[in-house]
Amino acid sequence: HLRELGVSTISPAAMQVAVDLRKYLTDITDGQTRDFVEEAIKCHEVELYRSAIVMSWLGAVDVLQKHIYQNHLIAFNVEAKRVNSKWKPAKSQDDIGKMGESDFLDRIEALSIIGKNVKAQLKACLDLRNGCGHPNTLKVSVNKSAAHIETLLQNVFEKF
Repeated sequence: HLRELGVSTISPAAMQVAVDLRKYLTDITDGQTRDFVEEAIKCHEVELYRSAIVMSWLGAVDVLQKHIYQNHLIAFNVEAKRVNSKWKPAKSQDDIGKMGESDFLDRIEALSIIGKNVKAQLKACLDLRNGCGHPNTLKVSVNKSAAHIETLLQNVFEKF
């Protein structure tokens, strides 16, 4: 409706991503995860694409860390220690967050929680998030934001 009024230029396809993400919002019972996802949706809807990319990534990492903490903490700590002898075993989700996100993806792939191709896509999302989260000349459009969010929807939010 806003496009018809000339208030917004967001494409119907991109708006559909926000609508799809809002469907998942009702299924997210964890308040912190819900806050990240809701903020990502709002950013996308008002065409703050870099912010939408950053916030959707934070939501996805929150989901993955919670999943590890609740279901695979012992195995995660064993794998982390195997790779890095200085790793202090995580006792909380915040402790898991002390590991760099790229390394975290490597550890959960090694545990077969995500596959090789999913890890590659999530690392691409992380690279984009890093580009959007730091001062630079990177430009992103509605399509890049929508593709990023869709990747996270299909490979994290739907799965975990």
